[in-house]
Amino acid sequence: LLSSTLVDLYVGEENNHYPLHEKLLCYHSPFFASVFYNKDNKSSRTKEYGLPEIEDKPFALFVGWLYARALRGPEEERDIGPLLDLYFLASKLQIKALETDIVETIRAFYHDNETYPGLRRVQYVYANTDEDNVMREMMVGSVARYLTLADSIPEHWANALKKNGQLSVDIIRSIQEWHLEARQVPDARDASVDRGRNTFKGAVGFSHVDEGSSMENVKEEHEEEDDEEESHVNGNGVA
Repeated sequence: LLSSTLVDLYVGEENNHYPLHEKLLCYHSPFFASVFYNKDNKSSRTKEYGLPEIEDKPFALFVGWLYARALRGPEEERDIGPLLDLYFLASKLQIKALETDIVETIRAFYHDNETYPGLRRVQYVYANTDEDNVMREMMVGSVARYLTLADSIPEHWANALKKNGQLSVDIIRSIQEWHLEARQVPDARDASVDRGRNTFKGAVGFSHVDEGSSMENVKEEHEEEDDEEESHVNGNGVA
């Protein structure tokens, strides 16, 4: 795939130049294959293409992955942000292998550190993805487990769920995919149980909201809200 033919990509507002091997690029990206292998496209002759709307940092990470086929795993939660930007770029460029690698890298980070995605991360993913997106499903599935095992609902999550019906529906769908046996689920109709309500530690029922930590020894990551990420959270995200 490292043929002698190179293509010249110009990325970002400053037109940063990336000379890349054409076959390698087009092998991984149907997007670029349609650009450089389409004889009706000018770029197939000039071997040049501009991506002024793409930010340079995630594209540089993509180039690193393209030649190494490896991602550097996050060392702390703040490293998740650049990986999400790379994921959105991979979706745009139709690079399924890279999308999969990023999802698994982020999944492993949360699992190995016994943490869960914070609300801000979930908002960011919702703002930049559509339904049936693998990253969104992984994030929602993690949050579903976090909230289900919690003694109470953290206030910021309670507010978000009240404002965003789609997120609430997605969490319920995620729980349904667990295919729990009926005997594992409290039955509020059964007089022999406490009508499905949780009275542990002074909770007052389904509507109980706790502002503090919801699970001992397991926490939700509270990432920093940097301006760059904040600019991508728009009306399509979680309120």
